[in-house]
Amino acid sequence: VQLQASGGGLVQAGGSLRLSCAASGRTFSRYGMAWFRQAPGKEREFVAAISWLGTSTRYADSVEGRFTISRDDAKSTGYLQMNSLKPEDTAVYYCASSGSYRSAAAVAPAEYDSWGQGTLVTVSS
Repeated sequence: VQLQASGGGLVQAGGSLRLSCAASGRTFSRYGMAWFRQAPGKEREFVAAISWLGTSTRYADSVEGRFTISRDDAKSTGYLQMNSLKPEDTAVYYCASSGSYRSAAAVAPAEYDSWGQGTLVTVSS
């Protein structure tokens, strides 16, 4: 599957952004997906995940209550709505599609076999 992430940009602290992840190449609806991020000088970290069918979600503690992951299977697109952004949210955000059919909302990067190119989010203070 090919993934195309978009929606990043520069925003002030307290602002909002919505990231999109457009998928092609396989039946998007049958697989879980997730968002990860990597800040300069840091390792890639889990942000949020959603199961196939969208029945379950998981979030990193640092974004719980501020970010919302969702999916529109008719459009083969996943989303990450980010509210109340903080400077520490600054990172390149990557979407990923699970390698497991009918997968749950997984946290580990190893559960995902396809990755988008990343979109940069910069939050100014």
